[in-house]
Amino acid sequence: MRSSNPVFSRRGFSRDNGYAGFGAQPQAGGPAAATQTQGNPYAQGNPYAGGQQAPAGNPYATNPYAQQDVQHGAPQAPVSTTGRMTMDDVVMRTATTLGTLLVTAALAWALLPVDDANIGKSYGIAIGAGLVAMVLGLVQSFKRKASPALILTYAALEGVFLGVVSSVVDNRIADGAAMQAVLGTMAVFVGVLVAYKAGWIRVNRRFYGFVMAAAMGFLLLTAVNLLFMVFGGGDGLGFRSGGLGIVFGIVGILLGACFLALDFKQVEDGIAYGAPKEEAWLAAFGLTMTLVWIYLEFLRLIAILQGND
Repeated sequence: MRSSNPVFSRRGFSRDNGYAGFGAQPQAGGPAAATQTQGNPYAQGNPYAGGQQAPAGNPYATNPYAQQDVQHGAPQAPVSTTGRMTMDDVVMRTATTLGTLLVTAALAWALLPVDDANIGKSYGIAIGAGLVAMVLGLVQSFKRKASPALILTYAALEGVFLGVVSSVVDNRIADGAAMQAVLGTMAVFVGVLVAYKAGWIRVNRRFYGFVMAAAMGFLLLTAVNLLFMVFGGGDGLGFRSGGLGIVFGIVGILLGACFLALDFKQVEDGIAYGAPKEEAWLAAFGLTMTLVWIYLEFLRLIAILQGND
């Protein structure tokens, strides 16, 4: 599953494993449904539906969960859903992944001091952990199946990175920034969830295209700014400080919120289509990366705002 984080492109349930993603209405189908075009996030048909054909005239012919009993004229009991992804699976895997991240972040905060004598060493460890976490995230993004060990290792290393960075910002730049960033991230998560469930956010082809285009533009500007910082010194084009940095940070948070909506849509569709239970790990992976993205943007934005006081 490609990440919902704008840094990584998402494979999702709609790619490689043949799952029909954004914009598709849950449908059951036979063998033909499993031969939909790979890589199309708007493909119709359910590749997880049973392949048996029901008798002609059967009102349940296209429903793999309630096929007609031909002899008795009554619907059979729903087929077993053992091994299918459920909302509980997604919640539990996400809680496990985020819990691992939070534990290592707290340990890094406590065990890797950021005073003048130790900040260089602590920052080095954090950057190393962050780079390895990025590599692991890319590896999982391109894997066809979820690897719980890989995802949890990513979360643990990402937690080390976040713990040190948060400690630096909180203790040396903006007192209380870490807690404010956590609260801001939680507010965005709840707000997007409520808006999505209420139907105020409609995830369709147009929404998906807009978000991906905006993310590509955001990343391009970030890369250009980084090049100017490396070769020109200072803050590059000014996207990381001042008024322009504030605007850039707000845009980053809004992009993260949009990717959360895409995450929710994929989880909803995965459950509706009867995706395999292991897909819950992919959902947890995507949600974790999106929340990390939003948290870092909040942290940087708060540092800019309080640093300018």
